[in-house]
Amino acid sequence: MNDFRLCAFTDEAGDALSQQILAMKDNAISCMEIRSVDGRNISDLSIDEAKRIHDELSAEGLSVWSVGSPIGKISLQDDFAQHLDKLKHTIELAQTLEASRMRIFSFYLNGAKPEDCRTQVLDNLAQFVQVAEGSGVTLCLENEKGIYGDIPERALELHHTYAALKAVFDPANFVQCGVDPYQAWQLLAPYVDYMHIKDSLEDGSIVPPGEGIGKIPELLPLYHAAGGRVLTLEPHLWEFTSLQSLENGGETSKIGNFARTQREAFDLAVNKLKELVASMERP
Repeated sequence: MNDFRLCAFTDEAGDALSQQILAMKDNAISCMEIRSVDGRNISDLSIDEAKRIHDELSAEGLSVWSVGSPIGKISLQDDFAQHLDKLKHTIELAQTLEASRMRIFSFYLNGAKPEDCRTQVLDNLAQFVQVAEGSGVTLCLENEKGIYGDIPERALELHHTYAALKAVFDPANFVQCGVDPYQAWQLLAPYVDYMHIKDSLEDGSIVPPGEGIGKIPELLPLYHAAGGRVLTLEPHLWEFTSLQSLENGGETSKIGNFARTQREAFDLAVNKLKELVASMERP
């Protein structure tokens, strides 16, 4: 099972593109899920900046697998028309970067009852699907905590409604929602396009892959058997620059002290994931 393709949120290795490229090459990672460069979110970059990033990666034999966008990571009370424009721009960025996937979300509820938000969520996602149609970029919903699709039953409803929306399966996020990742897999497996590798303890603390209760060792063979090949590492083992901007409403990730430097924390997560993949090949 050594045919997994390892990918990573390389902004967790360093802010600068040069640092991210070095971390990829040192760890034999050929593709990235691009989220931020030089401390700026990917969706805020210009097309010219994306071209430069593409050219620098290509020169090193590297590529972008997915755009780790913030699309859909807003409140339902926020300006949706403006957000739709951001989606259109981010799809252009993805095309420039030759990324075939874009990670998106299904809106923060901010304390509202999910049943009261259902219609608006579905209407907004319908517009996302329409904008992405024919672009060559597959939209993949992540099961982020605090959003409409944070539990598998509501995520399943979204995938049933819009066949064009695929799933990014994040075990740690399910743990943080009080959901057994294995049970979530049973519901969502037919829709999973790729996995985010992040692990968590019951109290929500992020730990290295395989050291939490995200059941990553059990899920990897199931994912592989279903045809899954891309694993995007999202370590969250260090307080990297853009972390706070990814959190909602003051909710912050619980990150332990696993390394002396940001780069060391990234390398630790890579090595832990590689050990998990290697263990699948042993009798």
